[in-house]
Amino acid sequence: MAKTTQRLQAPKPVIERPPAITGLLAPDRFMKLVGLILFIGAAVLPFITATPYVISILTSAMIYIVLAMGLNVVVGYAGLLDLGYIAFMAVGAYTSGILTTQFGLSMLETLPFVILACILAGVIIGGPTLRLRSDYLAIVTLGFGEIVRITANNLQVTGGPSGIHGIPTWSFFGWSFADGLDIAGIHFNSKILFYYFVLIVGIGLAVVAVSRLGKGKLGRAWKSVRDDEDVSEAMGINGYATKLMAYIIGAVWGGFAGTLMASHLSAISPNSFEFLYSALVLMAVVLGGMGSTPGVIIGALFVSLAPEFLRDFSEWRFLLFGVLLVVAMIFRPRGIWPATAVLPFLKKREIPQVPPTETVGVLGEEEAGEAELADADRPGKIDDVSARNAETAPSESMDSIAIDGQGPPQENETKGEGRL
Repeated sequence: MAKTTQRLQAPKPVIERPPAITGLLAPDRFMKLVGLILFIGAAVLPFITATPYVISILTSAMIYIVLAMGLNVVVGYAGLLDLGYIAFMAVGAYTSGILTTQFGLSMLETLPFVILACILAGVIIGGPTLRLRSDYLAIVTLGFGEIVRITANNLQVTGGPSGIHGIPTWSFFGWSFADGLDIAGIHFNSKILFYYFVLIVGIGLAVVAVSRLGKGKLGRAWKSVRDDEDVSEAMGINGYATKLMAYIIGAVWGGFAGTLMASHLSAISPNSFEFLYSALVLMAVVLGGMGSTPGVIIGALFVSLAPEFLRDFSEWRFLLFGVLLVVAMIFRPRGIWPATAVLPFLKKREIPQVPPTETVGVLGEEEAGEAELADADRPGKIDDVSARNAETAPSESMDSIAIDGQGPPQENETKGEGRL
């Protein structure tokens, strides 16, 4: 007869998992609803005011959101301090700029080359350096950012210090944003069309994709490595491969933002990718809340739009901008909207109380107690214990003997004979 093996079954949990929160006041559903309302508001905004200045600064702000979301993968999810993230934006911008101006490709056709260039740059800088941690990794990434900028400043193919000019806007199968579009008697020029393109593709798809990555299996691995890399490796997570994947995905997001920025400005130069811009993007992630999608969006909008709102103060605007940053970090040290933030009026999942546990005897405890009782009843046990205590008892010190003036008889006699 064939032997039947029983499979081990996990015990039932002591506490039942509380049911999921439903309704409009559920935190996830409420935030999705707020995001949808803000998205619709941004889509309606050009019908309210469509001045070139407003459309331009809002487009730049949304590109900053895409860039900050990519850095949030590296810093917020994986916990890698990157001070040269603007270099990936430079790789994407220069790749698309060179291919469009010198090889006649459209911006859409340059996307595969931009992705490959960003993956290659991420592997080159991340492969040998991601085994470093904390400050050492930050110094290496800072050097990488400066290397890319200086290289672009000295190469002829990148235009040297003058950069690349005349970068075209996006076009699809012969139709370009520059041609404009008429819908129901309303004319949409190239700037407004590009604004909607960044809103739908950059914000709609990029932000949702990064948010979904953070909630998936890979996102949980990133957060595990961020919290404690040694423990995560002990649990079977390849820390090096996980960090490298975060670095590559962040590089692709940065390159895509660079492509959007090159098309928006139609000109790029090495001065557009200085260390200051890396610090600003990192500031947006930290100020908004690392690992928080709403927080990163708020931080990117604050960093990109605050200097524009303070433009009336002329030379004092950057001083006031710095004061606002300091005040924000003093009162919100974990960010404006941390990853664990929940609005107070939203529903919260109720966790049931843990039932009291009963005392359970240890296996073999009763047998050990019975053996001790039997050993204590053995004849001669008390005498053995007394003798052992007498041997291990500490003797009186010589100082106490001298104070009392007494000592062992043999010792006193010996001392008396020596004196005579």
